[in-house]
Amino acid sequence: MARSAALAPSKASLPHQIASCAGNALERWLEAERDQLFLWLPVALGAGAALWFVLPERREWVALILVALGIASSAAASWRGGRAAPFAAMLGLAVATGTTLAWTRARRVATPALDRPAVVRFAGTVEKVEPLPARGLVRVTLGTLHWERSPHRAPLRLRVSLPQRAVPATLGTGAAMTVRARLMPPASPAVPGAYDAARAAWFDGVGASGRGYTPVALRGVGAPGVRDRLTAHITAALAGSAGGIAAALVTGDMGAIAEGDSLAMRRAGLAHLLSVSGLHITATVGIVMAAVLRLLALSRRLALTGLLPLVAAGAGAVAAIGYTWLTGSQVPTIRSCVAALMVLAALALGREALTLRLVAMGALVVLLAWPEAVVGPSFQLSFAAVAAIVALHEHPRVRAALLARDEPWPRKWLREAASLLVTGAVVELALMPIAVFYFHQAGAYGAIANIVAIPLTTFAIMPAVAVALLLDALGWGAPAWWVAGRAIASLLWIAHTVAALPGAVRAIPAMPLGAFATMVAGGIWLTLWRTRWRYLGLAPIAIGAAWTLATPAPDLLVTGDGRHLAVRQADGGLALLRDRAGGYVRDALAQNGGIDGVPGLLSESNEARCNRDLCWWQRRVAGRWRRVLATRSGYTVPAARLTRLCNAADVVVSERRLPRRCRARWLTLDRTALARTGGVAITFANERVVAVRSERDEHPWVTAEGTSPQAPARVGVRPHERCRARAWAPPCAGERRDPPSAR
Repeated sequence: MARSAALAPSKASLPHQIASCAGNALERWLEAERDQLFLWLPVALGAGAALWFVLPERREWVALILVALGIASSAAASWRGGRAAPFAAMLGLAVATGTTLAWTRARRVATPALDRPAVVRFAGTVEKVEPLPARGLVRVTLGTLHWERSPHRAPLRLRVSLPQRAVPATLGTGAAMTVRARLMPPASPAVPGAYDAARAAWFDGVGASGRGYTPVALRGVGAPGVRDRLTAHITAALAGSAGGIAAALVTGDMGAIAEGDSLAMRRAGLAHLLSVSGLHITATVGIVMAAVLRLLALSRRLALTGLLPLVAAGAGAVAAIGYTWLTGSQVPTIRSCVAALMVLAALALGREALTLRLVAMGALVVLLAWPEAVVGPSFQLSFAAVAAIVALHEHPRVRAALLARDEPWPRKWLREAASLLVTGAVVELALMPIAVFYFHQAGAYGAIANIVAIPLTTFAIMPAVAVALLLDALGWGAPAWWVAGRAIASLLWIAHTVAALPGAVRAIPAMPLGAFATMVAGGIWLTLWRTRWRYLGLAPIAIGAAWTLATPAPDLLVTGDGRHLAVRQADGGLALLRDRAGGYVRDALAQNGGIDGVPGLLSESNEARCNRDLCWWQRRVAGRWRRVLATRSGYTVPAARLTRLCNAADVVVSERRLPRRCRARWLTLDRTALARTGGVAITFANERVVAVRSERDEHPWVTAEGTSPQAPARVGVRPHERCRARAWAPPCAGERRDPPSAR
């Protein structure tokens, strides 16, 4: 009896047994996935860098680093064999390293930024010239600045856009230029979810941007670079967007592509063809290797040495490096170049050429040099596409189904078409969350369009342009340029045809950051693992998608300067406050509001009453009347009447500082409040308010932002406004009462 009691497990040992069984199961799983563990190193490094951008405060950055180092130290101290502890230690160290790299990089590139708009005259040395012929502009980057009247916190580097007709022909890198310009500080996102120009300018070292006035004085003759000369040569050989697309493929310069053609390429899911990345590097390397092999194989002596593949690989490597330099050494191009060099090295060593390890090494190189790239759409789109393609074709069933084999040519072509279709569909699914998060739209026919567009670009357009450039040295390039022009015209026809199809693009409101992170985590889990546990990644993908679809579109979008707002109408569309709004503002409000098209005008809405100075909007939302008051001019408004209207409105929006008595029932967004929050998105149904930034944000591009001094509120009355102001009477509480139209 005593013996059986001794053999029975005690209650105290049961948790230990459960932990032991779980640990053994974890070790067996990691052992089965041992070849995939390295792939998580760049993921953890990128996660640490991304968390630095997401977390607002310095103390949170320090806490993240300490927690990650603590996990790594604990895992290393508890290691008694196996793979779990070293894997956890690697992840902890990588997260801490990524956070530290992003923080250090942001401090290292720090430069003064203009704190308020200014019209000044200055001189500077031309560092970069970017022609934008489609817009009739030339964008010039200037450094080594000398000011006629130095503004407060004068930047060391800036960008100025000049009318193309006013730019001297001798403008080039190294010239000294004097110009008068209206400069603006780097702009924070107009509304939540919009492009953060201030962050991008911070890491580019640009402290201001603006529009230059004529005339432009130039001292010295600048020397246009190879890239500028090549772009000018291509756009001279092919007019219009055809030349712009050819230049984009060769030099990465997209300034000559017309806006309509660029929009069609985006809507058709073909915009990636214009951004030099893996496809273009691969095509360049393939063309060079094939040409070198064919030429050298003409010599029997060289062919018999067996060294031609090595020589061709070396020529391909030189071509990849040269192409990367020629196109401006952008992050996607550098990533593709690194991957191409590793593929060529693997081929030379007789190893498998394209694997996820090569993709991981490329990501690691980019993140170590430019950790800020992890929060950019370019990095995410390029790596997501390549990782999805490699992971798909590494799957045993897919590899067996699509493997090339001896068979009749109809079946072979059908298999190749199926491979392209499946690959395109998988890539579209992989890129959809990123496209929705950054561009607020999802394409429906991109996979089908790419089946034709990718081969057309790879095997027709790029070779034709390359041959034309080579033959131009002898003056024989016209026929090749004609072929390239016809091929590009076919590409544009595909883009416009697909973009015009019903439902080609679905507009989606700004995706919550949590939903995006959940979907990205699920996608990475699904891509990197190889055992059946990988399919657990489908759960967070589904959760993130459901989260996104369940998030209601905002009812009110207010820009950070308070000048513009968009209100949701009963039909689901948006109406803008001001009749005159720039294209950027209209696009930003439409995209983040989840509509595909041009917003309407609040002054023409049946739900609003507007005069030249004020707009009153009201609509029943989720069983309650919601009222918004907004100023739409810089003129004074009678203080008493304005106060009564403010007190009757749920939300008041103004680009000016409102008097203390002018307070809304819920939110008052005047210049003082918006200077703290930036742009705001409001959903009335759940009373959710999302701001561009919080007061706790300590990122350097946010703390460096200056605000113009607050002007005193103007509440005087113009004589001709008295009678019109009396027409504005606030509605009683809980009562719908439209203010009459102003005379």
